[in-house]
Amino acid sequence: MNDKIKVLAGLLVFAALIAAPFWLNAGKPSGPAPEVVIAEKAKKAGTCVASKEWMAANHMILLDTWRDAVVREGKRIYVNEKGQEFNMSLSSGENSCLGCHTSTAEFCDRCHNYAGVDTLYCWDCHIDPTKENK
Repeated sequence: MNDKIKVLAGLLVFAALIAAPFWLNAGKPSGPAPEVVIAEKAKKAGTCVASKEWMAANHMILLDTWRDAVVREGKRIYVNEKGQEFNMSLSSGENSCLGCHTSTAEFCDRCHNYAGVDTLYCWDCHIDPTKENK
């Protein structure tokens, strides 16, 4: 009976030692956040759909809302809280996402790789204009 308690205690200590690195690093980034590359024309224009901080946290909510508005309701223009109008498009025209963020490798892929998002389903429907068609 005494050996069972020792074995169980040993297994618990072993499990705690193995799992400790995961618990201690849970939710912590693996390094500094990547710098986002923005086209010069976007810097000069100084206009964006929303603040950098809001977009970093909520861009998928915005893109999902835009998708629903365009596909289901036929709306194509988004008006931000400053009253500026934007084309609700990922890749069509100067006033679209890729109009300012011209390189998916430098913009989208950097942040998504850092965050561990391996698959971007944007390109299931959209053509990435920055990559060659294969």
